[in-house]
Amino acid sequence: MTQTDRILPGVALMIAFCIIAPLIDVSSKLAAAAVPVGIVTLGRFIVQAALMAPIVLLMRLDWRMSPRVLLLTTLRALCSIGSTYTFVAAVQAMPIADALAIAFVEPFIILLIGKLVLGEQVGLRRLGASVVGFVGALFVIQPSFAVFGPVALFPLGTAFFFALYMLITRRLSRDMHSVTMQLHTALIAAPICLPLLIAGDALGAPSLALVAPQGIFWLWVFCVGLTATISHMALTYALALAPSSTLAPLHYLEIVTATLFGYLVFGDFPNPLTWVGIGIIVASGLYVIHRERVVAAAARPAPHPDTAAAAAPEAAPKR
Repeated sequence: MTQTDRILPGVALMIAFCIIAPLIDVSSKLAAAAVPVGIVTLGRFIVQAALMAPIVLLMRLDWRMSPRVLLLTTLRALCSIGSTYTFVAAVQAMPIADALAIAFVEPFIILLIGKLVLGEQVGLRRLGASVVGFVGALFVIQPSFAVFGPVALFPLGTAFFFALYMLITRRLSRDMHSVTMQLHTALIAAPICLPLLIAGDALGAPSLALVAPQGIFWLWVFCVGLTATISHMALTYALALAPSSTLAPLHYLEIVTATLFGYLVFGDFPNPLTWVGIGIIVASGLYVIHRERVVAAAARPAPHPDTAAAAAPEAAPKR
């Protein structure tokens, strides 16, 4: 298979992710209308584990984990719980597009963590774009905070937890198959959720109450896990087929599809100030992606002169 043949399916899978992923948010918002956020979060991981287990068995993948891999997977599960809970709590009250736009500051948080914690080299241009991206998020947060209160800050928690989730995933992908990683994350996350729910219920926290779904809400909770599993597998295989630098700009299509689903299902449509913020976030994110490409290209070793001469196209004939 040629590189082009691999990239095209990768792009198709990335587009599929951008179409399916907002359905997680739609299902979450529908479920959270009558189901505590903690139960929706737990349900997502139970369904994910139930769906992934037969796939791992059919693929005959290795289930074993070293102590270090187990630790990383547990940290990944904790981050997944945090990002899921905060986002479900956000869309319970906020329009999906608003919450997702704020959560899209996640790439900027990854840059800052890389710079401040991991000591990675991050130039002033990318840091400046990150600051601009956060300013864009404020355009979305400000009117949302006025209407919904502190819940408008929840998507920032989603962005933070998901940034850590991505950093851990990058490291863990060297030692574990991506399909097994999805299964083990769910198998670890679900038991962690249970004591948190028991403690929250004992303390009288409404979002952590141990209340089982009723009627149609069982379906919505199941759909959260189903769409999360399908979309994340599409993203995983997209990244295996095509370079992340090619796929990253396509991720912003998710804001468009989220806005569409939010309008069709709930009648929500971003106000003008929110659109300004979305535009700033997207533009800043695309610029960061551009700078990543420039830096990556500059870091590649220069080709040997003989190789470059052999690869160069034949000069046009003189006239």
